[in-house]
Amino acid sequence: MRALMLLAALLIAAPAAAGEQDIVLKEGQGRDLVAANCQICHSLDYIEINSPFLDQKQWEGTVTKMIERYGAPIDPANVPAIVTYLSTNYGSQGTP
Repeated sequence: MRALMLLAALLIAAPAAAGEQDIVLKEGQGRDLVAANCQICHSLDYIEINSPFLDQKQWEGTVTKMIERYGAPIDPANVPAIVTYLSTNYGSQGTP
């Protein structure tokens, strides 16, 4: 019965997933760190969705929030590189 329910869930979810596109982050130093750390908890499209609104200070606050409130397993040593990548490539004052 459990296997049948799982199969039904997969069949229902397949059409929804078929329309989704893989998010490809912009080239840049720190991209691999961002991809490895951020998509553990959520889709990378969150980065693009939030990019028009966040500057470097706000990206830093967002990364800190992900660690402190949501328990994101990000090594503190990687935070500066992640924030720099996000603010440079997806910041409201970064390169378009």
